[in-house]
Amino acid sequence: MSSSKKWFVIINPTSGNGKAKKYWPKIQRLLISNGFSFEFQFTKSGNHNIELIHIAVNQGFNNIICVGGDGTIHNTVNGIVSQKTVASSSINVGIIPIGTGNDWVKTHAIPKHIKKAISIIKNEKIISQDIGKIEFLDSQKPPVFFNNLAGVGFDGYVVSKVGKYKHFGALAYLIGAILGLFSFKNFEVDVVANSQRITTKSLMVLIGLCKYSGGGMQLTEFTNATNGLLDISIAKNFSKLDILKNLAKLFNGSIVKLKKVETLKTNTVTITCKSKSNIPFIQADGELIGTGDIKASIVPKAFSFYTK
Repeated sequence: MSSSKKWFVIINPTSGNGKAKKYWPKIQRLLISNGFSFEFQFTKSGNHNIELIHIAVNQGFNNIICVGGDGTIHNTVNGIVSQKTVASSSINVGIIPIGTGNDWVKTHAIPKHIKKAISIIKNEKIISQDIGKIEFLDSQKPPVFFNNLAGVGFDGYVVSKVGKYKHFGALAYLIGAILGLFSFKNFEVDVVANSQRITTKSLMVLIGLCKYSGGGMQLTEFTNATNGLLDISIAKNFSKLDILKNLAKLFNGSIVKLKKVETLKTNTVTITCKSKSNIPFIQADGELIGTGDIKASIVPKAFSFYTK
């Protein structure tokens, strides 16, 4: 590792139920002992995270370390891809995973062990993956970018409920899913991709880049995050019994083999809710981002990061 390299470290103190703040003194000591020269800031919110990244990039930082969970990575990615100073792929991000689900790091085998995560950053092996871009078709909201998985419907509903169960760790998503069964209603949706239109009553529509989400669930037919394609899963009119019978398949990836799940690969997809009285939540990387009709597309290899 070059001794002249300057790093910007961003820490979400609430990640992992406060573990990021608790472990920061240890992480700080390890970074110093491993020869990192850095400045650091704690985030106050997702928007503050994005703002801090913009400031850091404008100050010339192109090496960032992210201490937090999937939401912290999501906001860091949004800061990097939305800034206009340099190409997003020229900014390299190291991850020290401290979160509830830690789903994105599973695809890339980045360890949760702090010393091992720092060692990976120090070794300076960099790869780039595609990023998803969500545009809101019925509002002036700015685009939202995602690095792992976005979804419309039941998974967004689960994310809206999961906060109060985060002390259970990755199990929080399973608890939220089971409890959500009793109040969520399937919705009418129109999905357009590859000159194909699918109109159906749906539990959820998932837009994937990487393999895991929701605390280790495998909800899309993942190929890789660098092929320029989104992995789409349309879960059609699932009943509560269908979901309960197939809970295990959410985790082993076989859910996509069910007859009620349609999968496809595309670089652009438009998702329109047909019912204006039952408008589903939208989530991106486990963060609620709104409701309404959306278009999702690929930003090729826009996110560079340190990996094994």
